[in-house]
Amino acid sequence: MPVLVASDLDRTLIYSAAALALTMPDARAPRLLCVEVHESKPLSYMTETAAQLLTDLGDAAVFVPTTTRTRKQYQRINLPGPEPTYAICANGGHLLVDGVSDPDWHAQVTARLADECAPLAEVQEHLLRAADPVWVRKQRVADDLFAYLVVERELLDEDWVKELAVWAENRGWTVSLQGRKIYAVPKPLKKSAAMREVARRTGADLTLAAGDSLLDADLLLAADRGWRPGHGELADTGFTAPSLRALPDRGVLAGERILREFLGVVRGAGPEPGA
Repeated sequence: MPVLVASDLDRTLIYSAAALALTMPDARAPRLLCVEVHESKPLSYMTETAAQLLTDLGDAAVFVPTTTRTRKQYQRINLPGPEPTYAICANGGHLLVDGVSDPDWHAQVTARLADECAPLAEVQEHLLRAADPVWVRKQRVADDLFAYLVVERELLDEDWVKELAVWAENRGWTVSLQGRKIYAVPKPLKKSAAMREVARRTGADLTLAAGDSLLDADLLLAADRGWRPGHGELADTGFTAPSLRALPDRGVLAGERILREFLGVVRGAGPEPGA
């Protein structure tokens, strides 16, 4: 039976220049591969070693990129290895099959959101009204499913984020602060539900997952085995579970370590050598 590997991308497998955390001497820094270009500029990276590990993983398991990114944002990533048959975008709002959103899945998701939480328009209006223009740089709606703000992190009032989380909780939404982005996402919009659907379709009897943010918590809890890096919201809050391995690695080398761990399990030999 196949093994399904559902992994978050940003700050889990791929990293912006600001998130690389290259703390070693320059001469010992790993060689990097650019895996995303946006507006003619390199945007996201992984180590060359991680690129080979991901290629090997794609040959040995059902690898499912699992991201909060919109479909458009996901499709500009050029990951090494076999093209994934399935990908989860918009935090589970879209299940891509050979690059195309499954309409039945999307219809199920939107119907559940309409039944269980406040409408997107209400949340968007609150964000526009409550956020301070001093630290807000962009306001966006993602695939008509959720909203987020791009902020100047050093100017951001952290208490405001906590107040927003309480406001959202009472309306069936959740809030996540990731780097320079504040996400407001409906609670029923979960990566784990889409992962279970892919497992059902592929017949996978073992599911592995990795992620760094609060929006990945449900995915990690739903998988048979999960990993989180030593950075991100989950590390900052001490998130743990019996099936979760908290790695000490931070930055782009954490992505490499996670892929070694995945491959070790898929091959039935524990972590890869050198982990």
